[in-house]
Amino acid sequence: MQYRRLGRSGLQVSELSLGSWVTYHNQVDTKAATEMLAAAFDAGINFFDNAEVYAKGESEVVMGAALKALKWPRLNYLVSTKFFWGMERAPAGEPRLPNRQDTLNRKYLMQAIDGSLARMQLDFVDLIYCHRPDPHTPIEETVWAMSDIIKQGKALYWGTSEWSADEIRAAYEIAERHHLHKPVMEQPQYHLFHRQRVETEYARLYEDLGLGLTTWSPLASGLLTGKYKNGIPEGSRGSLESMAWMREQLQDPVKNQAVSALGVIAAELGCTMAQLALAWVNKNPRVSTVILGASKLSQLQDNLGALAVTPKLTPELLARIDTIAKPLAR
Repeated sequence: MQYRRLGRSGLQVSELSLGSWVTYHNQVDTKAATEMLAAAFDAGINFFDNAEVYAKGESEVVMGAALKALKWPRLNYLVSTKFFWGMERAPAGEPRLPNRQDTLNRKYLMQAIDGSLARMQLDFVDLIYCHRPDPHTPIEETVWAMSDIIKQGKALYWGTSEWSADEIRAAYEIAERHHLHKPVMEQPQYHLFHRQRVETEYARLYEDLGLGLTTWSPLASGLLTGKYKNGIPEGSRGSLESMAWMREQLQDPVKNQAVSALGVIAAELGCTMAQLALAWVNKNPRVSTVILGASKLSQLQDNLGALAVTPKLTPELLARIDTIAKPLAR
């Protein structure tokens, strides 16, 4: 395992990390989470990603209980959480719940961090994210609130997730102007079929602001493993009722055909398709860490094999991969 700086900060994050979206509470209980966290940690992973909205807070509860059981020194690992969606949602078609849903206002953020810390049984988290931009709250208010959370010692660094380049730059400039804690990292979706934001939109931010990336969905929710080429397997992420919205993209015939073509390259390298896809993301020097999502230990162990594949991705192989996947990317 190699470690990379998170943007321009001094924080060292493992090049692969472990997330909890979809899996914790839904597919992974505390016992299984403890087993996977231990295996990840033994492999050198030091960053574990979460969000208050995952399983309506239960993902944080599961991770917190697992971390407590493992009794690691707090200096040895990093934990994140994210805020925006809220713990409650108004029924479809009704107005948003004021100050409780889809917001980054000060009242919500200052209470949200306390809720996350209680569920995770931690005194502080290392990273906090604004999980989406909030068009209804001035960015200045959000920047002040996030900076104040850090000033209070409840978090150490803050960043954004799926914000536009202009929104990130605006937040950074506000923080700089008022001598506040600046956003350090962004958490965007990034995989072979989803590239534009990381490779084009954010291009100026890496040098201008020192932006770090903690990327999610490196396997396109499993599409890039090849498991969905013949339908939706029982017990897979795509079979969950809560994930029904993504079944159409998982069964996209053109992309699944491309996955088959990429599988030829994986076979040449002696690796799985998942390992190839993860190694491709990891190869990008702008990526601080690639967040894995595993529902069982065997998946995590297979994913960790991507570390051996990354150095094998020569410019010639990357060009071949681009020939297959880049025309389908957005």
